[in-house]
Amino acid sequence: MDFSQYVSEGAEQKVYLKDAEHVLKLNDAIYYESWEDYFYNLLLHNYFFPDTAYNLLGFTKDKNVLYAIVKQAYVSITDKTDLSRVKTFLEENGFENTRNNDYFNPQLQIILEDLHDENVLTRNDILYFIDTVFYLTERFWQK
Repeated sequence: MDFSQYVSEGAEQKVYLKDAEHVLKLNDAIYYESWEDYFYNLLLHNYFFPDTAYNLLGFTKDKNVLYAIVKQAYVSITDKTDLSRVKTFLEENGFENTRNNDYFNPQLQIILEDLHDENVLTRNDILYFIDTVFYLTERFWQK
């Protein structure tokens, strides 16, 4: 992995440019209670947003921190993301806005959080969800 191609980072991951079409993300699963929860997040993201699906490549360790390495399509931005469009899109797909940029799907018992304008990008008037945080509730498993 070429660590010289650093792009940005958030609380839970570091982003590196892999090539003109992909980024690599190192995620330490800090938002999750376990790595299993992180893997469920990847599966849910890939199910709901296949155009920006994660490909788990493996793991690395840096300064005694374990990171998952995922590859994802690079999305170039053409417009600023309108969060009201994100809200409308999610509501049309069964998610209810709970607060700020966080959502809940009562039928599926899935929580979807952190959908601010740096995690949902707009290219050619299409929304691309690039950094989602999914959680399964206890009731999800009771279905």
